Amino acid sequence: MCGIVGYVGPAAPSNRPLDVAMEGLARLEYRGYDSAGVAVVTPDGLASAKRAGKLGNLREQLEAHPLPAGSAAIGHTRWATHGAPTDVNAHPHLSEDGRLAVIHNGIIENFSALRAELREAGVAFASETDTEVVAHLLARQMDGSTDLTGAMLAVTRRLQGAFTLLAVHADAPGTVVGARRNSPLVVGLGEGENFLGSDVAAFISHTREALEMGQDQVVSITADDVRVVDADGSPAEGRRFTVDWDANAAVKGGFPTFMDKEIHDQPKAVADTLLGRTDAAGHLVLDELRIDEAVLRSVDKIIVVACGTAAYAGHVAKYAIEHWCRIPVEVELAHEFRYRDPVVSEKTLVVAISQSGETMDTIMAIRHAREQGAKVLAVVNTHGSTIARESDAVLYTHAGPEVAVASTKAFLAQITATYLLGLYLSELRGNKYVDEVAGYLEELGKLPAKIQEILDRQQEVRDVARAMKDVSSVLFLGRHVGYPVALEGALKLKELAYIHAEGFAAGELKHGPIALIEEGQPVFIVVPTPRRPTLHAKVVSNIQEVRARGARTLVIAEEGDDAVNEFADVVFRVPRTPTLMMPLVTVVPLQIFACELATAKGLDVDQPRNLAKSVTVE
Repeated sequence: MCGIVGYVGPAAPSNRPLDVAMEGLARLEYRGYDSAGVAVVTPDGLASAKRAGKLGNLREQLEAHPLPAGSAAIGHTRWATHGAPTDVNAHPHLSEDGRLAVIHNGIIENFSALRAELREAGVAFASETDTEVVAHLLARQMDGSTDLTGAMLAVTRRLQGAFTLLAVHADAPGTVVGARRNSPLVVGLGEGENFLGSDVAAFISHTREALEMGQDQVVSITADDVRVVDADGSPAEGRRFTVDWDANAAVKGGFPTFMDKEIHDQPKAVADTLLGRTDAAGHLVLDELRIDEAVLRSVDKIIVVACGTAAYAGHVAKYAIEHWCRIPVEVELAHEFRYRDPVVSEKTLVVAISQSGETMDTIMAIRHAREQGAKVLAVVNTHGSTIARESDAVLYTHAGPEVAVASTKAFLAQITATYLLGLYLSELRGNKYVDEVAGYLEELGKLPAKIQEILDRQQEVRDVARAMKDVSSVLFLGRHVGYPVALEGALKLKELAYIHAEGFAAGELKHGPIALIEEGQPVFIVVPTPRRPTLHAKVVSNIQEVRARGARTLVIAEEGDDAVNEFADVVFRVPRTPTLMMPLVTVVPLQIFACELATAKGLDVDQPRNLAKSVTVE
């Protein structure tokens, strides 16, 4: 997830295009802070600047080496996908003659084939990114023409994946051209100036009038005109709307908190994590693999090391990987791992899960594992992070920056990534055929829409949460993959609302925890699908057990599961989902509940007391 800005308007007396681009990037920096860059179309051609790191680094460069004034500008703040977060890989990317610049959000799935084609034609590449391919394709398509819109239409027909692209050319001054496919792009409508942005935060301080673009459309903006065309080049009408929130809310996408926004980001986070995971033959691929496949085939044990929410993602992974691969999986808290003298060998694969890739406990755990001869595979959200660099293989989650301290979208993306890992290993080791894996991927591909269904009808959860703002204790029960969901639901409530919350394996009730049940005690129960009748019946029995002792039962159950109705005080419904994938839907109501209850208590859900986003000390 990257931040994108485009602007066309008056250049004099100051360099307004550059100023607008930089202001927009400041509002969009939450979308990516690996690097930032700008390009300005001036009377003498293109001028550009880019720097790795946060936006402040680019500001310093522009103060030391100002760019000349121009009539159009594009700007980009990057969340790295292809290529490390370096100056060279930062956007914009230029054509070989330096007269065309491109910025990009998303992933070009077929960039390897296109890159090989361009290299064979003599094109020299300066970066490791998929984006640079587009710059060279556009330049070749124009070939002396000034029709940047036509070139964009022709090139996007060749691209596979999800992307937003903005381009400027020295021979088309006063014009910015954009395109979108499965990635956001919105037009800001001004007077004597127009804007493009990955969201309205890019231009909200200048105009609240906006135009929503459709799928596979291309837009061309000048100072006085906006033209949208469909993929075939025919004129199209975008949907106009007025933004009803102000600049202060812009970076949160109009949501009251970053956590609210990130809960609503989850369909896209899951979809982006699934994107571009197969090669031309349909085989699963990892992002970075420096482990011989023969070594992976010989693995006889997997150990997941992680902390907090990431550890609960690891618990979900255990169920899936063991089922699909028939390899024993252990889940270890990273801070305990190296102190208990774990049994690790050359045939052990250690999977390290971390949103930031900088969790010190996990870093020390993987260093210990490698000293013992184990191979390490990282599941992280941050390119160039320490855990990514020090691991033998990396699977990136593509969830985009997560600002709120309490993790939501990173959790779902981590679960999704570990499913991909399990399917990759099952195919590699011969446990599953390619067509079987394709079937699982198809089911995973349905999950973003199912998560969105829950978000679309979240009001009932919020109403219940507000009514419960004065409770002092909440318990959570689950079985099978519902157990780590119960643990995560309890953790969210502890982090955000500062009340006693505890998650249990439902079968443990009679072994002690049932003593906590008293009249009015709220208990969430995560119910498995009725298509697992034995498991389902046991959890329904657990609901009856706590209800009989006075508990208030809040049940998360699948649509059509009427067996829970008699014993539930409240039922939150989730779409029908395969058993192993249910955590991706059942955890969402618990996230919403914790966020709303804490908000009703007047607490800061983005920055809970005593907590930091990334724990960088042991």
